[in-house]
Amino acid sequence: MTTEKKPKKKWRRIVGLIFSIVSIVVLAYVSISLIAGRTVSFSWFSNIFIPPAPIEIADSMQFDSGRQKVFADLGNAIASAGTLGIQVLEHDGSEVLRDQFRMYRPAISSVGSRAIAFDIGGSSVRVFDSERVISSVETNGLVISASLNRNGWFSINTQEGTGQSGTVHVYNDDGVALFRVSLGSGYAFSSLISPDNRTLAVLNLSEVGSRITLYQGMNRQDYDHELVFPGKLIVHMHFLPNGDLLAVTPTSLIAVDRNGASREFFEFQDKRLGGFLLEGNTIILHLLDYGVGHSGSLLRLDERGNVRAEMTTDREILSKSYRAGLLAVLYNDGAAFYDNSFNESTVYYGQPLAGVNRILSLGDGLALGAGEHAAIAIREDLGEQTND
Repeated sequence: MTTEKKPKKKWRRIVGLIFSIVSIVVLAYVSISLIAGRTVSFSWFSNIFIPPAPIEIADSMQFDSGRQKVFADLGNAIASAGTLGIQVLEHDGSEVLRDQFRMYRPAISSVGSRAIAFDIGGSSVRVFDSERVISSVETNGLVISASLNRNGWFSINTQEGTGQSGTVHVYNDDGVALFRVSLGSGYAFSSLISPDNRTLAVLNLSEVGSRITLYQGMNRQDYDHELVFPGKLIVHMHFLPNGDLLAVTPTSLIAVDRNGASREFFEFQDKRLGGFLLEGNTIILHLLDYGVGHSGSLLRLDERGNVRAEMTTDREILSKSYRAGLLAVLYNDGAAFYDNSFNESTVYYGQPLAGVNRILSLGDGLALGAGEHAAIAIREDLGEQTND
């Protein structure tokens, strides 16, 4: 009898040990998330035991959010913002959310399952996911830009009054206003909240160049670090996973560390910047040759400026999008997918996609080709492999 019970006791001890380890890991994750102010999500845990299903999408979708539509990926759905408000469709084309309001120059961006839509030069801002509008803000000043971080915190940049002064408003993931900073001069062109919710980076432009100010802690009006770039036009900022701030100019990339020190780590003064894509520590640049039509190159860089992949092209690029290792490019004569090594899968090669002028990568071999009236699914498996 004694020998029969030992295996059961041993098995119970193993199960108990596994349960204890899992409990400690989950508790540590929750504690760290709450301390850092992050949204607690267990999708990473469930994906270990239940791998996510591949994305399936309808052949076409009908968005009716008005004119000047722009699109964003919410992971499990696709969001559209237009002159008549916002709309969210699931991948099968069914509508799950709509909020009607007037916008004249709609803009949208997404991080994870949330998106922020705003009216450039207007006053309306919405933060939402596929289920609900999380925050609805009507500003006093004119909206210049807005941004969202991975934890759902967001910032809105407005122009107050008739002068060139700008104001930045910071909100948490519930839409509660936490912090506001006013600039003495220069437009608050853009602002970003760091992934740990502890630093606000503000970019403002003036007659002499660009200036970045860092507010650490976001609890006082005085900035902790100021960086002035005379004669340089910074067009975009992006927080890298290592905590550095990436600044994009028409001729170079600049990194700013937590202590306010900056360094120019990649230059392309002999090229013309045709566009850029940023996701995590992946940087994709579209560089054009001066005076040679559409001739240029696509480069994938890491956060140190090392070139990891490069390809040249003389085809006209209308739109491009990157997500989860899949680069989707819309050309004037078709569309193509590229992996991180820029191996190409050609889709609809040799014929333009009727009515499509933008492309949105969804990862997993899928993209959305969008136009003014409808959107179509573009699938990697419909094309042919052109590079081995």
